[in-house]
Amino acid sequence: MTSSRESGIWVPLGYTGFLPDAGTLSPMSTLASRLSRRWPLRPVALLRLFLGILLPLLVVGFIAEEVLERERIAFEAPFLLALHAHATPALDRLALLLTTLGGATVIAPISALILLLLWLRQRPLALFWGVSVAGAAALNLVMKLLFHRPRPELWPRLVQEHDFGFPSGHSMYSAAFVTALILLSWRTPLRPLVLVLGVLFSGAVGFSRLYLGVHYPTDVLAGWLSGAAWVLGVYSVLRPLRRPKGKGDRP
Repeated sequence: MTSSRESGIWVPLGYTGFLPDAGTLSPMSTLASRLSRRWPLRPVALLRLFLGILLPLLVVGFIAEEVLERERIAFEAPFLLALHAHATPALDRLALLLTTLGGATVIAPISALILLLLWLRQRPLALFWGVSVAGAAALNLVMKLLFHRPRPELWPRLVQEHDFGFPSGHSMYSAAFVTALILLSWRTPLRPLVLVLGVLFSGAVGFSRLYLGVHYPTDVLAGWLSGAAWVLGVYSVLRPLRRPKGKGDRP
């Protein structure tokens, strides 16, 4: 019975097995079962949990402490100025295109379309997707309001941004979007393609924000890590993807 309900997507973090039906256990037994099965004491699972969620959060926390204390990170301004010294009209156009593709005006409608398609096919996946991408956007807004980090003002910029800079919204949106797509495609032949193109896309979006001078490097790094960690955390809590009967390894 357990094997027929085993989750394919749970493989990346090393988790297997599914919860019993809620009606068969008392509330306390159900809670104990959830905790024991969701967090099995397996070395590989714990290592992946640490690398996928805890380590990124530790790095973000370290950066956030510096931001809260208004500490200047020495390499950031020189790095941005060195990057700007190589600016060309062609690179300007490319950076503007990438920053548009990684913004909410593009990612939001695509995410809404994916949400609709998943809702029509398998609603647990739709819940995972919706909480992942919408939650990342909400979390980014909260973090910006919490840390109040001004954006760089090192040269006249091609784009004007009027909100706070930490963490980078574009980097966080793209990282959350890509991480969720990778998890959705984990048990499909598309996984290598989604993984490579997704990482390149999110990396290029973050780099465009540095090139345009609207973020410090630590803004972008924190955005990437926060977006990925958020989706992996949602994935850990919801455990949404199950292997249907007769579908082999496909989610």
